[in-house]
Amino acid sequence: MKLAEALAERKDTTRRVEQLRARVVSNARYQEGEPPAEDAAQLLADAGEALDTLEALIRRINRTNAAIDMGTDGTLTDALARRDVLRLRHSVVTAAADAAAGTGERGYGRQLRSELVTLSALPVAELRGQADVLAREIREIDVRIQRTNWEADLLD
Repeated sequence: MKLAEALAERKDTTRRVEQLRARVVSNARYQEGEPPAEDAAQLLADAGEALDTLEALIRRINRTNAAIDMGTDGTLTDALARRDVLRLRHSVVTAAADAAAGTGERGYGRQLRSELVTLSALPVAELRGQADVLAREIREIDVRIQRTNWEADLLD
């Protein structure tokens, strides 16, 4: 099995666990004289089995991520950490640029000469440029990660 296939299976299993959790909660109590729509105990057992499967899958994925060498990006785990931080950095820089530009403020700008002027404390154009560079870096590392996911075999 390729790593990408395992990641898709992990996503499906996680979704199944969440669906089972919701069904357990919906059927945990029922009105006297009315049978529950589903057997909550069986649903709970099914959720437990799915969680066991999920844990084994996550262990294999993590083991594979730590073992795969991506060259200059380090291990796949290193590349994933780098991508996560790049995404956070992009979010911070974009939020700073938006705030400095006054994006989202109602009534931005002066109506009368007597009103106070709001000035930007940050260089908006420079921040937008940094955000563009970060977005490109995110796309590039994401492509390398995706390529590796489809090329790497899942370890036992």
